[in-house]
Amino acid sequence: MTGLATEAPPAEELTVVPVRHPLRWVAVAVLAVLAAMLIHSLVVNKHWQWDYVRGYFTYNTIVHGIWVTIQLTVLAMAIGIVFGIILAIMRMSPNPVLSTTAFAYTWFFRGTPVLVQLLFWYSFSYLFSNLSIGVPFGPKFHTWDTNSLITPFIAGVLGLGLNEAAYMSEIARAGLLSVNPGQHEAAAALGMSRGLAMRRVILPQAMRVIIPPTGNETISMLKTTSLVATISVLDLTGAAQLIYGSNNLQIPLLVVISIWYLIMTSVLSVGQYFLEKRFARGTRVTVARPGRRMLARMRATRRDESVPPGGPGV
Repeated sequence: MTGLATEAPPAEELTVVPVRHPLRWVAVAVLAVLAAMLIHSLVVNKHWQWDYVRGYFTYNTIVHGIWVTIQLTVLAMAIGIVFGIILAIMRMSPNPVLSTTAFAYTWFFRGTPVLVQLLFWYSFSYLFSNLSIGVPFGPKFHTWDTNSLITPFIAGVLGLGLNEAAYMSEIARAGLLSVNPGQHEAAAALGMSRGLAMRRVILPQAMRVIIPPTGNETISMLKTTSLVATISVLDLTGAAQLIYGSNNLQIPLLVVISIWYLIMTSVLSVGQYFLEKRFARGTRVTVARPGRRMLARMRATRRDESVPPGGPGV
């Protein structure tokens, strides 16, 4: 009949069938079985000797080793960060002598194992029995005995710190290169010198890129300090070796130091998170979660399909 409006047929409901992932359930089952086996071993296997683990967890030698490990980590990272930033600035300098020197330093210390460098500093007195300050090829003002000056602890700090400086230089250089070149030009237009612009403008912006890998290097350094046990420094690992060398309780002592390393790395990870959060202020972009974006698309599709081709009311 003419002149009578016809109703549009009802839109079909959109049925969404979730994608099935059977392999995920297989992986979950395998992991659950492995976790159950591990827990069963920790509870049933008497060779873990948990009584000794509890007894040695706060043992004086272990606590002293923890303190030595923390000292080594802090001092080595301080040397690595300071020298790394200096090397990065030298590497980016237009002066070919400075840039070549920084490149040679990085090439050498990244190309040799850190254990070799530790052993070298430990044996440094074999090359130079005395160290002195004075005029080159002239009179000496003061002389030190190398063995008393470079103790095993100092050798560990030098070996770890100078090696870390080579890696930190590349991290710092990446952070400096991430800053827009226009920032250099703006600082120069304000009359800032190169050094002042680097301290006030460039480095604060580069920290957003430098902080995450630096935190990772700090955590790695905490564990790398265990190598100083080879040069007679009683860090956490060296303390455990000293104890189980006399009582043959290797497994309980290894469990003890593993737990302590996990505690210290967890603390550093939390500190890294808040430090990254501080330096990332003003740079975050709010992004919707993938699940919410998918749900929004499904709702839009339903609205489009519910409208007839000629529009509503046709």
